[in-house]
Amino acid sequence: VTATEFGRITFIFETNCSADCELYFMIDVNRKSTNVVESWVGSKLRQAYTHIMTKNASVSYTWAFQRTNKASDVRQYVNDIAKIYSIMVTNAMDGSASGCHACAMMSQRDGSSCVPCPAGHFINKDTNQCQECPPNTFLSGHHIYGQEACQPCGPGSQSNKEHSVCFNDCSFSHMEQNRTLTYDLSALSSVGSIMNGPSFTSKGTKYYHQFNISLCGAEGRKVAMCTDNVTDLSSKDLQNESADLNNFVETFVCQSTIIPADGRGFRTSLSSQSISLADTFLGERMVFIISDLFPESSWKDPDINFFYRSPQPTASCLNGRSTVVTLRCNAEKSARGELTVPSKCPAGTCNGCEFHFLWESSSACPLCTETDYHSIEGACKGGVQDTLYVWNEPKFCTKGVPLPNKTSAHCEVVSLWVKAGIGGGAFMAVLLVCLTCYFWKKNKRLEYKYSRLVMSANKDCELPAADSCALAEGEGEENEDDVVYSNTPSLLGKLKAIASKADGDNSESVQLKSSQSERWVWG
Repeated sequence: VTATEFGRITFIFETNCSADCELYFMIDVNRKSTNVVESWVGSKLRQAYTHIMTKNASVSYTWAFQRTNKASDVRQYVNDIAKIYSIMVTNAMDGSASGCHACAMMSQRDGSSCVPCPAGHFINKDTNQCQECPPNTFLSGHHIYGQEACQPCGPGSQSNKEHSVCFNDCSFSHMEQNRTLTYDLSALSSVGSIMNGPSFTSKGTKYYHQFNISLCGAEGRKVAMCTDNVTDLSSKDLQNESADLNNFVETFVCQSTIIPADGRGFRTSLSSQSISLADTFLGERMVFIISDLFPESSWKDPDINFFYRSPQPTASCLNGRSTVVTLRCNAEKSARGELTVPSKCPAGTCNGCEFHFLWESSSACPLCTETDYHSIEGACKGGVQDTLYVWNEPKFCTKGVPLPNKTSAHCEVVSLWVKAGIGGGAFMAVLLVCLTCYFWKKNKRLEYKYSRLVMSANKDCELPAADSCALAEGEGEENEDDVVYSNTPSLLGKLKAIASKADGDNSESVQLKSSQSERWVWG
């Protein structure tokens, strides 16, 4: 049961036929027109069928049985029969009841009278008092006995104040890779429509299937409406009136069969066979699964699926119908976007029970955040540097955080010649340091080689004994030479000392100073 159920009729039947018999189950709302709800062809085993009434109106149900489509052969199949074993109607004004539930009491005192519970309240089994349903739950029809009557809403949905229906408020959030993706679907709140076809009957009459979709918002009101106007055109008394308000379907997703005006010479198009494809919103979910019904998306954002269900069973759909509306991000589309049906199933369904729609829109893209753009710093001109902000390409977001305006900041201007001079000076400094190191190392090698040469020369020219070093008589007076012993070693002497220490020898330098500025050194 659903929140839109006002009553239901259930009957058990069986057909036994030898030809092409057919059993019809028909409905007449407010005595306006009789429409076929369901039909069964051929023999059928004993089974039950349930029809849910979603309008608070006066309803008449009719059953009709036809043994064969050929009138001349009717007498041949007199043994073909249809049996209806039982008929049960709920929430009827007249008739007897097959069972009763405890009512809500005004108080717990004995003799207290029954009272109706307010909208969104259930009857507590322990106290027989009316109690409001928990948040984000809805009451399943008129069976409000016990808290189990409050059914939880699906993912991504919430209940209205009356707890009569669950809906989506045109917003959605999803966590992906430590990032929260937020969606604003308010641009898709109004009813979207798509007409596929054309198709043709066996007689060549052209017709279309039109679908109206109410995706979200409207506080849970089902604003998608499909209207039958066949009654209006068949009666002259109703030609000047508006469409018959009792021959319409108001739900989340509905379908109508449209016969254009040029199809059979009508003054206006005909709309008939309006049915509901989505009475209950089950929830929404983000999916990465690629369906073979629609082409793969060229955008990296995942699709968002809205799930609906209509519990009304049919001969082919015993569990009712289901509808999936897939929202796909496409930044190249407008905010309202475009509705399409699967190419392999142009009627919107491949089996008559499951319907699929693809709604491509820029509104199905996540809201922009600070991570969806980056900055570009310009060159320093006149002491001012500009910073521009651009969206990441390709752009996968919409609305949300706006793109920041261009900003300017003070900067120091350095001319090209100054930069070239600084670079040249740095290069020359590095080159000078390298040359200095090179020549210093080379000079050390030469100094070392020279010291070795002097040491080898001193070893080859040892001084004679002291008595042989005396000067001849008269030479000292004539030249007045002075002999000076220096205990302070020169740089060369230090090098010699270092070299001599390695060989275990000690030496002393003697400097001769003459008036003729001639010097001899003995080691």
